[in-house]
Amino acid sequence: MRTSSSATSATSSTSATTATAATAVFSAVLLVLLAVLVPLSALSAWVDLEIDDTDRYVAAVSPLSSDPAVQSTVADLVTEEAMRQTDLGPLQDTVREFLHETVRSFTTTEPFRNAWDTANRAAHEAVAAALDGDSGEAVTIDLAPVIDQVKQDLVRDGVPFADQIPVERTEITVLGPDQADDLRSSFRWLRYCSIWPAVATLVFLVLVVGIATVRRGLRAGLWATAAVGAGFVLGAIALHVLVAVGRGRALDEVPDSDRDAAAAVVDALTASLRTTVWVVLAVGAALLVGAVLARVLLRSRRSAADVR
Repeated sequence: MRTSSSATSATSSTSATTATAATAVFSAVLLVLLAVLVPLSALSAWVDLEIDDTDRYVAAVSPLSSDPAVQSTVADLVTEEAMRQTDLGPLQDTVREFLHETVRSFTTTEPFRNAWDTANRAAHEAVAAALDGDSGEAVTIDLAPVIDQVKQDLVRDGVPFADQIPVERTEITVLGPDQADDLRSSFRWLRYCSIWPAVATLVFLVLVVGIATVRRGLRAGLWATAAVGAGFVLGAIALHVLVAVGRGRALDEVPDSDRDAAAAVVDALTASLRTTVWVVLAVGAALLVGAVLARVLLRSRRSAADVR
């Protein structure tokens, strides 16, 4: 009788150890999968919903018309391009300073904001071409619409020599050609994935938690939920690192004169990704803490019931 009891106890102990090991392996696999799926889902949805959509792209960078770094870069570039092809002799420096102040003032107006949106709508075509092309081309914003608007306003106001300002392609470099080459294959793959990794991630999570709860009870479901929360936290951290590294790489080839404006554009385009980092981090932390607290409460209630 004692032998039978000991055998049963040993079997139970072995089963418990096996279940614990299986749970640990399952949790580790789940954490790794989520650490990969979360940033992949966010990046592929970002490319599909923002980078590939002209209206959303323009909406993301439109507020930059009020950014001091962008306004300063535009004023510098427009002034230099205009004066480079205009020889006014001893009046050159005076006219240059006057034109720079005039353009800087213009960047605070509604016509400039409209011209900026027009320039960026055209720039989106350059972004699409750079991501779809076979050879590296720099991604730029052509300021010709801005120069044209400045020239019209100055001519209308009777500013001397304003009619001599050339309206030619003048660019702010946002992404260098080598970086465009490096990122092209990644963007194509993310574009192909579209929003499906995000959908697959949600379906996967529902199935994992649901199956764990149905097959092994509430405690197992809470354990799976805690693993999901931890996976979300790791995925958010991975996404944050990818965005930071990508930002640095994108600005590596940008000329110093364009760097502040290019950084503002990159930050505007990745703002939704940075928001996603904090949302996923908060959700993951809430799931992790909530599941752990729920397990502690269940254990306390069970212990109290056993005492009674």
